[in-house]
Amino acid sequence: MTSGTTTAAAAGTWRLGDLTVNRMGFGAMRLTQDGAALSNDRTPHDRDRAITVLRRAVDLGVNHIDTAAFYFSPMRSANELINRALGPYPDDLVITTKVGPGRGPSGDWLNWARPEDLRGQVEENLRQLGRDHLDVVNLRMNGPASIADRFGALAELRKEGLIRHLGLSNVGAGQIAEALPIAPVVCVQNRYAIAARSADSEEVLRICGERGIAFVPFYAIAGDGRESGAAAATENDAVSAVAKAHDASPAQVRLAWTLQRGPHVLAIPGTGNPDHLAENVAAAALRLTEEESRLLTELGQDAGQVA
Repeated sequence: MTSGTTTAAAAGTWRLGDLTVNRMGFGAMRLTQDGAALSNDRTPHDRDRAITVLRRAVDLGVNHIDTAAFYFSPMRSANELINRALGPYPDDLVITTKVGPGRGPSGDWLNWARPEDLRGQVEENLRQLGRDHLDVVNLRMNGPASIADRFGALAELRKEGLIRHLGLSNVGAGQIAEALPIAPVVCVQNRYAIAARSADSEEVLRICGERGIAFVPFYAIAGDGRESGAAAATENDAVSAVAKAHDASPAQVRLAWTLQRGPHVLAIPGTGNPDHLAENVAAAALRLTEEESRLLTELGQDAGQVA
């Protein structure tokens, strides 16, 4: 499918609290290095090309960018690239960031932030982005632990005006239920892809839809179900067949399937390549048939990843 004229608006919109965003957004993690892993053995992307990608994304109608202060490599910081490329920011641009994980200056992972550490993480995001408040802050979790203390600390920062809206990342249904009495949740960002799903993730998708919460999958294109084994071959064959029928790429098909999981589902594919960016945004206009969507959904079931 063509990628030169389609904009992110083709996917429709959703509201994060009082902020309206196009459902096709952009994830900034890949801007800092050649590859998705947050490690120090990756080749940093060219800085000028990263800035070009960000500006082109906005030109293509992207007004929702996902980032984090811990998205950095030895030579690049996603937040500072965003600040350099897009500041002063367009009025309609919504920047979502995350707190919770900690990384030292050399990139080594530190202990998960305690409630009293979260103010510092929020202030670091503010500094890097050049903002006086953050549009949306997701609390990133690392397992099924209670979130009350940490989410409560962010709720206090929201009352102070440092944060406009709150979200969650890598959480289950019980953690969402725990957060809601503390403060409104506008989005949940979890791993979710054609063959990287579970009964729990489907439950979170459903709960978010019922409560008007945006569900924001990460790794929607490169779901880990495609990495090895017979299931991967079956998935690739099926995705490739659907892609051929639409004159589209497999990545575009995966993004289209993601968006068709519900009107509350947002996509945040990331890339440091301008051509891949245009291709990803063009997927906003791709509409799969009911049969195609069903076929792709069943791939996760065939792989034994959806109960």
